[in-house]
Amino acid sequence: MIVLIDVDVLIDVALDRSPFGEHAAALLNELERRPGSSYVAWHSLSNFYYLVSPVRGKGTAREFLLDLCRFADVAPASTRSFRYATSLPIRDFEDALQVAAATACGADVIATRNTRDYAASPVRAAKPEDVARDLRLGV
Repeated sequence: MIVLIDVDVLIDVALDRSPFGEHAAALLNELERRPGSSYVAWHSLSNFYYLVSPVRGKGTAREFLLDLCRFADVAPASTRSFRYATSLPIRDFEDALQVAAATACGADVIATRNTRDYAASPVRAAKPEDVARDLRLGV
């Protein structure tokens, strides 16, 4: 299973947001055991950095992202992907960009705690705990 990790999952881990951080960390631990099975959108890297660095520091934010990229790849980005995102019937444009990234990397699922906003997505969205369970079960 190929997983696109939404930025909210990363932020939940980095900022230890309760009650979400524990499930998000468990998912990242599962994905770390499966290099090449996870991706992050290009724009998520900057979003993460600008939201986390004021709280945890610039160096810590960069180290988190570098550590993430030991096992997660950055989804390919292109003008075609951007145009695709603009055509999606998704209200939040950042979520549409996540869907475009998921499509570009061939993801089977977008791991996000914000599944409701992905109702119109052609790529399935699931909560981190559900994706981690599916990975453990080999679904």
